[in-house]
Amino acid sequence: MKGEEIDFQQLDRNSIIALLGAHSSLEKELFQKADAVKKRETGNKVYFRGLIEFSNICGKDCYYCGIRKSNTFVERFNLTDDEITNAAKFALHENYASIVLQSGELTSKSFILRIDRLLKKIHQLTSGKLRITLSVGEQTDDTYKRWFDSGAHRYLLRIEASNNELYRKIHPWDGKHQHLTRLKALELLKKIGYQTGTGVMIGLPFQTISDLADDLLFMKNFEIDMVGMGPYIEHHHTPLFEFRYSLLPLNERLKLTLRMIAILRLLMPKINIAAATALQAIDKMGREKALKTGANVIMPNITPGKYRNNYKLYDNKPCTDENPEDCTNCLETRIAMTGNEIGLGDWGDSLQFYKNRSSNKSFDPNIKNI
Repeated sequence: MKGEEIDFQQLDRNSIIALLGAHSSLEKELFQKADAVKKRETGNKVYFRGLIEFSNICGKDCYYCGIRKSNTFVERFNLTDDEITNAAKFALHENYASIVLQSGELTSKSFILRIDRLLKKIHQLTSGKLRITLSVGEQTDDTYKRWFDSGAHRYLLRIEASNNELYRKIHPWDGKHQHLTRLKALELLKKIGYQTGTGVMIGLPFQTISDLADDLLFMKNFEIDMVGMGPYIEHHHTPLFEFRYSLLPLNERLKLTLRMIAILRLLMPKINIAAATALQAIDKMGREKALKTGANVIMPNITPGKYRNNYKLYDNKPCTDENPEDCTNCLETRIAMTGNEIGLGDWGDSLQFYKNRSSNKSFDPNIKNI
């Protein structure tokens, strides 16, 4: 399909499929248009989210994940409250303005209460100057509400695959991995008032280009606020590793991810899109390439260095030997090379979120302003 046959203003499923398999000239046009839309709608700022991977203890057994419950080869860790709050204070000192608390998925009462306590403590120690994103999996309605009331502003819950059949192939049949449960959790998060994020893995075994097109349309139709999606990279201690020879080459997975980011920017001009760390595992400049094709968020890892090597969701995870200070210095140089600037001190809230709120006739004005 030639470039002039695609209406970049009105992308339908067929044109998305064509763009995902685009030849080089069409890909170049796609990237240029996505970059122009990003600059027009969200500016040339890149927003930092200081990532704190505070525990690799997980109650689930996803077939693709290196910290899955059944992986007995990983050394488990759990940061202390002080280590977590010190990382948050580091983010404030570096003027990041936002942090992400991420861990394996647990639903115990002690875990729920701990997150609640941490949210309140971080807000107290930082005078409420940090936006806080949680990425700790599926929880109950009451838990989501509790954490929201305690100061969580955003929540990232990746759908992983919008195709139910594909979702079932990358999870065990143990009663803990239901596609419908994941969808309902996303709906709950939006209803409560979170800036709601999701994402998928690109290049999974059994995945088709049509699946990826449907993933993008799912995000658009759901009116998601923010997205973190990246290339699937296998982990040698997971069940999906046996399918490694059937996968696209890593470089093709990188290109496909960049196309997904660019198309999503065109579909949802005001959305926040993260440049996933996994891109850097394939190409040293992978995240920077994403920033030039529609992404506008980076998540510097501010987890204490001694723990990073044990939070490997996939093989060859980059920057596991760095400290938070190293990550900051490196990113400042890299982002400048893309022609963007860091939005230091800026929360960088999703413009899509505010668009959704203003167009929602049932919106409750009593919900706190976040």
